[in-house]
Amino acid sequence: MKTMKILTSLKILTSFIVIYTMTVVAAMASEYNYVSPEKVKTWLETKTPITIVDIQVEEEFEAHHLPGSLATYSYPVKSDSEKAQIDDAVAASIKTGNPVVVVCPRGGGGAKRCYDYMKSQNIHDDRLLILKGGIDGWPYKEMLETSK
Repeated sequence: MKTMKILTSLKILTSFIVIYTMTVVAAMASEYNYVSPEKVKTWLETKTPITIVDIQVEEEFEAHHLPGSLATYSYPVKSDSEKAQIDDAVAASIKTGNPVVVVCPRGGGGAKRCYDYMKSQNIHDDRLLILKGGIDGWPYKEMLETSK
């Protein structure tokens, strides 16, 4: 009987841990601020001061990037050396105080890691934004620049 009570308690505890973990993960997933391509297009057209931090690898950046982007070549922003490649963009962001738009290939994990790193470097998250869909989802191809 005592074994049954212990097993029941363990099942309840395990269920609680699973539910709590799912809640924390869901909350963390919604911690990021996103900006639509339409909004960024408007900012670019009206010359609204923003800092665009592009984490694409060098070949992709040279092939296509938003006007005025700071090339970091830091994708996928997993290693310390890749994070260090963002430091110039961090300094520029601190200096200007402008909103920061993180651009990556698809607006996923790399952008989130860049966002997290910049936030850890004292860029407040009310200034940090991730371009929805990344550069691959940018519908205004005529606005893209190349470095070639």
